[in-house]
Amino acid sequence: MPGDGEFWVSLLICDLSRAIIVTRESSTKSLHVFSHSQITRLYSRFTSLDKGENGTLSREDFQRIPELAINPLGDRIINAFFPEGEDQVNFRGFMRTLAHFRPIEDNEKNKDPTASEPLNSRTNKLLFAFQLYDLDRDDKISRDELLQVLRMMVGVNISDEQLGSIADRTIQEADQNGDNSISFNDLIPKID
Repeated sequence: MPGDGEFWVSLLICDLSRAIIVTRESSTKSLHVFSHSQITRLYSRFTSLDKGENGTLSREDFQRIPELAINPLGDRIINAFFPEGEDQVNFRGFMRTLAHFRPIEDNEKNKDPTASEPLNSRTNKLLFAFQLYDLDRDDKISRDELLQVLRMMVGVNISDEQLGSIADRTIQEADQNGDNSISFNDLIPKID
């Protein structure tokens, strides 16, 4: 089952690129990646989730989404919608987080060379997802954090020894500075 460390680094990057994490970007950035009709549909979905009818969503509102309820990373994904210390998210914050899932459109980045990268850029998607694995928010993924997330994802289907081997190989392959952890900067060369 486990291949060499490079395979697991690629799998980690692939998985990270599909995950979610909140960033504190300018709130207008999220508007640039959605069309008017998409914003209308998102608002409809937002209001259908807003059971308190107060213009915000709580963690409980997200927990009622069946796809998140069965996702092993569901709690991490839900937390991505909430800045640290917050327990509600408004529509703009909801859109900002969802913007990370929009497909990457090369022509969007070329429109204004002075503009910062859109939230759905390859780099921002990876950063967003990286933070799902960084459980203690210290800007590194330690072996223990990687093991915790792998356990969430595979459950009891793989032994602790196999998981440890996967984590060790992944860190060995990705760690560029020898600190036995994976930083976001360690992953950047892997996506280029």
